[in-house]
Amino acid sequence: MIRFEKVAMRYGQGAEVLHDIDFELTAGSFHFLTGPSGAGKSSLMRLLYLAHRPSMGSIFMFGKEVTALPRRALPALRRRIGVVFQDFRLLEHLTALENVMLPLRIAGGEEKVIRQHAEELLNWVGLGDKVLSLPHTLSGGEQQRVAIARAVIAKPDLLLADEPTGNVDPDMAHRLMHLLIELNKLGTTMVIATHDMHLVQSLSVPRLHLSAGRLYHLAPGEQHGA
Repeated sequence: MIRFEKVAMRYGQGAEVLHDIDFELTAGSFHFLTGPSGAGKSSLMRLLYLAHRPSMGSIFMFGKEVTALPRRALPALRRRIGVVFQDFRLLEHLTALENVMLPLRIAGGEEKVIRQHAEELLNWVGLGDKVLSLPHTLSGGEQQRVAIARAVIAKPDLLLADEPTGNVDPDMAHRLMHLLIELNKLGTTMVIATHDMHLVQSLSVPRLHLSAGRLYHLAPGEQHGA
């Protein structure tokens, strides 16, 4: 379970970008995160993947109050979180296959099994012929698919995805969402940040909606302000 209690966030001495945020994600739940540009979605995602600490309030994650933990304790928690960044953040000196293998290599395991699993995932996302390609030789959509495969390979407890279908065609978007839905069925808590309301309307799941740094809890199909 993940819980935010009265969380606020600011950068340096600037104004608060998130105000009085309260929400709870039960284990295995699926939520969309929506809101206009500048509403605070990226800041909320940074708090969720432990890149920043809140300026006020408490965050509970995996049975711990993470706001009170020393920095040396955070890497172990981050390994339980998969993240698909909007700018992909692939390691340029590694092939597509090596990028996808990386989380399991860090966790430890048999190289042959890790490689096989990574190859299967790349085949699933339509990149079976790109396993030895370096990121700079791939299109934006291909890099996005590598990033998604890397994020899901370790079956994380929490997966955060920022516009995971933003650079792919509708057929591939459907395939990628199917992959995320299947991972969710296995117990991974899912938060998908998106501007794509067609995607939001295609799944009957609750929505966290940010507007001017404040969070609104919306039921499936509910519109903010309705």
